[in-house]
Amino acid sequence: MKKKIFSGVQPTGNLHLGNYLGAIKNFVDLNNDIKNECIFCVVDLHAITVTQDPKELKDNIRETVATFIASGIDPMKSIIFNQSQVSAHSEAAWILSCSAKMGWLNRMTQFKEKAGKDKEKASIGLYSYPVLMAADILLYDATHVPVGEDQKQHLELCRDIAQKFNNDFKVNDFFKIPEPLIQKEFSRIMSLKDGLKKMSKSELSDLGRINLTDEKDQIINKIKKAKTDPLPMPMNIEELNKRPEAKNLIGIYSSLSNLNLEKIINQFSGKNFSEFKENLSQVLVDKISPISYEIKKLLKEKSYLDDILLEGCKKADDIASKKIKKIHEIVGF
Repeated sequence: MKKKIFSGVQPTGNLHLGNYLGAIKNFVDLNNDIKNECIFCVVDLHAITVTQDPKELKDNIRETVATFIASGIDPMKSIIFNQSQVSAHSEAAWILSCSAKMGWLNRMTQFKEKAGKDKEKASIGLYSYPVLMAADILLYDATHVPVGEDQKQHLELCRDIAQKFNNDFKVNDFFKIPEPLIQKEFSRIMSLKDGLKKMSKSELSDLGRINLTDEKDQIINKIKKAKTDPLPMPMNIEELNKRPEAKNLIGIYSSLSNLNLEKIINQFSGKNFSEFKENLSQVLVDKISPISYEIKKLLKEKSYLDDILLEGCKKADDIASKKIKKIHEIVGF
């Protein structure tokens, strides 16, 4: 039996290495497995939980699709669409919000992190968006959802909402209870300037991240300037775990080269970071430069990207509209 996989990426623009290794690289592997049926969503409704410039948002949606395709996701094998164009998402989110409990949402740690100290000024959308995330997943009867550490709690909420709806309306197994696809150890990539902070578009210095549109010279320069400690390369895993910047850089190398940590440590043990950084730069250039080239090429073909979204929306709507119709019948509409 095929796995039905759903996952989404916010159209924030300027996607970086953290997005690639944390999600998109895994999407490509899932897309290429014939045992999977994949739906990859550009979650633009989630994006507007914070203020967006309308023109930038439209451009960022196209850039996200371009990044999917440039990275190796085949739109002929997987459905690629943007969430706002399938109305069932918003409708299902409202219906499910009437099943979800305030106490469940109050426990969501991501809201606390994103809202900061002044929660009173945060939007209701930012508070309730885990319910929309649940609707995204449940509309397509997804059996599996790729999640990193920061999304595990939201998938647990999705499972709770599905179970409660099924119980409340006595419709066993109407909503499938999705299972997590846990990402690899180094799916969470940290800043090149601080090994304790997640790589982010919002970081003030561009030197903290490798953008997927960076040129070869930019990549080499950023790795050259990446923060390290004054010690030589670590001698073993135990030492590596105590040195966050070294762990981050070696983790990136491992994820891109498919070499395990022990092999990399044995290769560079006791050597200067400069030698390792040269090797890491080459691995990054080999992997990221072709993606960067393709993204820039695709962004010049707006009509092609729009056509992919249009076709994907038709396929997604065909699935979601049938599910929302059944939800109507269950609820009594």
